[in-house]
Formats: sequence, structure tokens, C-alpha cells
Amino acid sequence: MSNSRPAQHRRVSERVSAIAESATLAVDSKAKALKAAGRPVIGFGAGEPDFPTPDYIVEAAVEAARDPRNHRYSPTPGLPELRKAIAEKTVRDSGYPAEPENVLVTNGGKQAVYEAFATLVDPGDEVIIPAPYWTTYPEAVKLAGGVPVEVFAGPEQDYLVTVQQLEDALTENTKVLLFVSPSNPTGSVYPPEQIRAIGEWAAEKGIWVITDEIYEHLTYDDAEFASIASVPELKDRVVILNGVAKTYAMTGWRVGWMVAPADIVKAAANLQSHATSNVNNVAQRAALAAVTGDLSAVDEMKKAFDRRRRTIVSMLNEIDGVECPTPKGAFYVYADVRPLLGRTLKTESGEVTPTTSAELAEAILEAVDVAVVPGEAFGPSGFIRMSYALGDDDLVEGVTRLQTFLGKES
Repeated sequence: MSNSRPAQHRRVSERVSAIAESATLAVDSKAKALKAAGRPVIGFGAGEPDFPTPDYIVEAAVEAARDPRNHRYSPTPGLPELRKAIAEKTVRDSGYPAEPENVLVTNGGKQAVYEAFATLVDPGDEVIIPAPYWTTYPEAVKLAGGVPVEVFAGPEQDYLVTVQQLEDALTENTKVLLFVSPSNPTGSVYPPEQIRAIGEWAAEKGIWVITDEIYEHLTYDDAEFASIASVPELKDRVVILNGVAKTYAMTGWRVGWMVAPADIVKAAANLQSHATSNVNNVAQRAALAAVTGDLSAVDEMKKAFDRRRRTIVSMLNEIDGVECPTPKGAFYVYADVRPLLGRTLKTESGEVTPTTSAELAEAILEAVDVAVVPGEAFGPSGFIRMSYALGDDDLVEGVTRLQTFLGKES
């Protein structure tokens, strides 16, 4: 809705005013604030591993901090050594023929997301976003002037969209398909054959694919990571987003990257040169150690995530009115709580009857000091996302509180 006030009377621009707050960070911030105030809050909101960054990565950063070379500006697209290492890693893991000139190092994955949409999307261009989606995607599209087009896939299809659903959403204004596997918020992993079919469909339609592969190394059971960028027909129309945050427990280091055709990287680097310039050199050196190192530390984290995954799914499915599919990737569960909506629940301040998952999340936080993220942050109401990247004891205690408050199946 347009603001009719004269421009000089508007304190904040319409563009920025229209941005929705990051719901996941808002939940995490509220949980931390309540905990600081003395309440025994257990937060399932933030997608952040509870492990420290591996020692060899920290040591690389310490050494880099002592090196005067890292005290100066460096090239906006990233340190040459890191761009080369990311290109080699992308060839190995994503099957995409990347060279250093195809790599742009960014201040975390979020900057890569924003710059990808800002570089590709003009006002009025449509971006197909499978839902449930990570809360930042549609906001980044809108900031670029684009139009997010949601395509919802529910738990009955394991939260995986089909080619037919994408075809039904396609219009003459479609410019980009966003693709994410393993998924945040659902933890779903597309099988290779479905990825190939979607990639070939996008290539046939002549649209771009932006693929977020930040959870590539976090898969479980028989699930395999496969990159849509490996579809040969997409070579000149695909952008890969990734980073060190999730795989190496480096959320606070703020190093992500974009891999794309050289002209797209050059344009995005030009944008970044006016926004932030180069990424912190010490963090880049740490990322270099991570990307060139082995995955043994990651494998240890995966064992813990897998154990917690099985526990949280089992316990949530004991709650009357909760259906929680077993995720095959990342570190989230996305529980269907639609049967709980309209049910009267007792809290210390009285009875409540939540009609949305947002109201349910508020009731849960008030009643039992457990913070979850409601489905409205990721698409339709009626679901909650819970991260299992927290300690085992807290996880069990938190879900036990939910069982007590919501009731277990008899």
C-alpha cells in the first residue's frame, strides 16, 4: 500500500518499511531475552549448531590475524586462494564446472541470497519459491523489485514440489526458480531423479535457477545430496549459494559465496563493492581452512544431529494432534499442528484457543517456556519449525514440556 505522505515527512523509505522482520531471528532473540530475565526458556528457533568451530579453523584465523597482509583491503570478490578453493569444492560436490572467476565471496549466505536476486531480477519479474521456504527468500525478492510466487507442498508429499506444480505457476513474467535441497525449514531432501527433472524443466523453459546448497553435507539415512547445478543444460543459467556456516559450525564468522556464470559474478561483485567491499580477511582465511580441510569434524556433528533427529521426531509424534515427518537433511523438523488449532489449552493466565500456528507458538512460550517458529514465517499457517541443533538434554526437556502442555496420545 503506497504511503501518501509527502516524501520529506517519511522517516523510513517505503521499500525498507515493507520488509518483514526475520521471524527465526526474532524468536531466537525473544527466547534469549526471556532467558536472560531468569525464565528457563529452551529455544528451538535458531538454525545454529551448538558445537564450537573446529580447532584447526580457529587456529588458521589466529595465525591470519597476526599476518599484516590481512590488515588491509583485499579484492571485493574474495581472496584468490579462497575463490580457487571454493571453485574446486564446487566441481567436486556440485558437479558444476566452476573456475575462480565464477566465485564471489560474500558476508555470509544472506548477502549471497540478496545479491543473487538483486543481480538477476528486475521490477515485475516473478520468482517461483517452493513453500515452506526460508523466511528471507521472499523478502530478498521483494527488495529487488521482484514478485515472489509461492508453490506449496505439504507433508503428504514430503514438502517436495513437483514439476507439474512448477508448470502451473509459470507465467510469461517468470525469471527465476529458487531451489533448496536439503531444505530449511522442512529438512526434506529431493531425490536425484526429481532434481534432474526439475532442472531439465527449468532449462527447457529458459528460466534461471538459484540453488541454495548450504546444508549439502547434512543428510541422513539413505538420502543423498545432489545439485541441480549438475544438470548440463543449466550451466549458463544457474547460481549456487553456499557458505561455511552450517557445515562447519561457523554461523558467526559470516562467510558465504555465490557461484555463477562470470558475467553474473562480475555484476554482483560490482554491487558488493559499493555495499561492503571485501569480506573480513581473517574470516576468509578461516573459511579457506574449512573448505580445504576434511569433513571429519562434520561427520562427528552429523552423528549428534542424527541422534537428536530421531529423538525429536519420535517424541513429537507422541503428541496428540502433531504429525512430524522424518526429515532427511539439515537440522530441522517441520511439524504439522493443524489438528491443534481450535483446541482449548490451559495456561497460567487462563485458557487460550489458538486458531493459527503463530498463536499456538505464543501459547507454548507463555505456558512452558519453549520457543518454536510458527509456520507463518515460512508459508501457510498450521505448522511449526523446530531446530534440533541444540543439546540433547535441552531437546528432551523442551519436547517433554510440549507433551505435558499439549497432551500425549493415549
